[in-house]
Amino acid sequence: MKQIITLLSDFGLKDSYVAEMKAVILSKCPEVKIVDISHEIDKFNIRMGAFVLASAAPYFPKDTVHVAVVDPGVGTKRHPIIVETKHSYFVGPDNGVLILAASKKGVRHAYVIENPQYMLPKVSKTFHGRDIFASVAAHLAAGVNASQFGKEIRDYVEPDFVKPRLKGDTVFGEVLHIDSFGNIITNISSNILKKLAVRENESVWIEIGKKTATLKLCSAYGNVSLGEALAIVGSHGFLGISVNQGNAAKRFKARCGDSIQVQRRSYG
Repeated sequence: MKQIITLLSDFGLKDSYVAEMKAVILSKCPEVKIVDISHEIDKFNIRMGAFVLASAAPYFPKDTVHVAVVDPGVGTKRHPIIVETKHSYFVGPDNGVLILAASKKGVRHAYVIENPQYMLPKVSKTFHGRDIFASVAAHLAAGVNASQFGKEIRDYVEPDFVKPRLKGDTVFGEVLHIDSFGNIITNISSNILKKLAVRENESVWIEIGKKTATLKLCSAYGNVSLGEALAIVGSHGFLGISVNQGNAAKRFKARCGDSIQVQRRSYG
């Protein structure tokens, strides 16, 4: 089976940036298969990039190399890193964009990319996606051990949106993403809900910003009436707030980054 490299960025497709990254990869590892996850991440939106990467990455084969470039700090002191998990590799800036996906697969090691042998000969201050990350991904796909790229670190950036907090009967999280349907996707995983002892068809009390509601935890959008709000764990494994054939984000005036609280209600 061909080695796979995935690409995710906020570059869009109008310019040549994505093609330049692919050119570097193919020049160093011509047999690799390149898959585009998305290049339509909102500009500089690390949280959105992290969510989209975490949603897609689990479905790729073992040893896939994932490259994510949402990098408003390019050229600064932020590190370029490789995160090695039990299942795959993640390559990109040390700004949190990789860690939501990597943590779902179990982080084994993280390395700073500092060995110039695996970068392009001339590294620009503005395009590490091409000059560092694409080149490193190609070398990883060709079989270079991750430890060869630089020293191991343990203090990689782990942003607040990676880990919600469970305190008593309340989970404190935040809005991770709002999709094109207006669904509010939180950073509260199904595993956290299990710790809260919330089951399907039970009710949860939520607070998003200044809005509150008691919602039924459903297995399908159609489990409630047309236009009614519900809570649901989506295919990505995170708790979402939705409206059956409506827009939850507009109803709750929710935005990415808003805080959210969830409590179990004993009645159905």
